[in-house]
Amino acid sequence: MRHRVSGRKLRRTSSHRLALLRNLVRALILYERIETTVAKAKEARHYAERMITFGKMGDVASRRRAFKFLEDKSITKKLFDTLAGRYKTRLGGYTRIIKFRRRAGDGAPLALMELVDRPIKKKPPAKKKKKEPAQSGERT
Repeated sequence: MRHRVSGRKLRRTSSHRLALLRNLVRALILYERIETTVAKAKEARHYAERMITFGKMGDVASRRRAFKFLEDKSITKKLFDTLAGRYKTRLGGYTRIIKFRRRAGDGAPLALMELVDRPIKKKPPAKKKKKEPAQSGERT
């Protein structure tokens, strides 16, 4: 029975699992959208939301706790400067997991994990090329 047993092992040792989850959360904060398996995304969601909550607190102790997990000054800075302001009024649910296909090699279900309220970069509309009229009668 699995009473009071939380978390997924992901077929890794505890140190390997922690390193994997740290890397996923770092990538999510840095790029704001990542592609991974559904199980890894569901497990990383807990840590990502916790880091954003630390960012919202904004005090020195929270910054140190976030840095202890993330181990990267630039990502910690982005978390506290950019993301904390973006989610200032939001009470939780900072991430979204969208299931979208199966991996070709082993059939593992893949998902997009992204931050909610992420600024979307729109591409400018493509300009249509005007066709030049064919010049009749001239050969070069």
